[in-house]
Amino acid sequence: MKSFIEKMPKAELHLHIEGTLEPDMMLALAKKNEVSLSYKNNDEVKSAYQFKDLQSFLDLYYQGMQVLQSQEDFYQLTWAYLERCAQQNIIYCEIFFDPQAHMARGILFETVLDGIEQATLQAKEQLGVEAKIIFSILRHLTESEAEALLDIAIQHKSRLIGMGLDSTEKGNPPEKFKNVFKRAGEAGFYRVAHAGEEGDASYVSGALTLLGVDRIDHGNNAMQDSALLHELKDREVALTLCPLSNFRLQVVSDHKSHPLKQMFDMGLKVTINSD
Repeated sequence: MKSFIEKMPKAELHLHIEGTLEPDMMLALAKKNEVSLSYKNNDEVKSAYQFKDLQSFLDLYYQGMQVLQSQEDFYQLTWAYLERCAQQNIIYCEIFFDPQAHMARGILFETVLDGIEQATLQAKEQLGVEAKIIFSILRHLTESEAEALLDIAIQHKSRLIGMGLDSTEKGNPPEKFKNVFKRAGEAGFYRVAHAGEEGDASYVSGALTLLGVDRIDHGNNAMQDSALLHELKDREVALTLCPLSNFRLQVVSDHKSHPLKQMFDMGLKVTINSD
């Protein structure tokens, strides 16, 4: 079975490119860009990957991305991920990136996008892996900041497949971004949102009804609402589940308690992703 799964063609629809930064690359880029990290070697970086919740992961996630500063850095990061895709016979992927986290450090949206896109174009030609790019709004920031980001993204519409919403759900419900998602839809962007990983079922229903999303990223807590589950099934809304990530971030206590199997048995459109 393992061999069969390894060889079968696959797609990954839920992947944050900054989160693919491996310890070796993190340390090498820190040295190149003269960024001071609290980790001195691979073992120290790996030991930091013991999380108690999503926020503790995000703290490390944002610290690690400080080493990403140039177009070449983002190219190297993305190319390394796409090479791993080819090794696992992942032939299609959709890549999230968090431009606001980089722009806050003085890095241009275009610098990040240029590096990621350079790798995706090369991967299609040399590896046979097709990759699309989704820019994500950080939901802990303001709606006006999200609107400003959308203004920039619209200038690069032909290079981006859609707009996402990520970062911590707590205190940042879908309705906060209703207007920006409406504008994104009018601009022709595919719309997706993280919902129901930390937030309850109302975050999932809100993403559907208020944001008009085409897909739910995570969506675990839809299990709290039977009417919502029927709606997801009837509308054939895809859910990009991330069971291993959920376990590592203690969203679920063990693999058996993850709702993937139940959702599949209910006939929901579920996909398995790394996050």
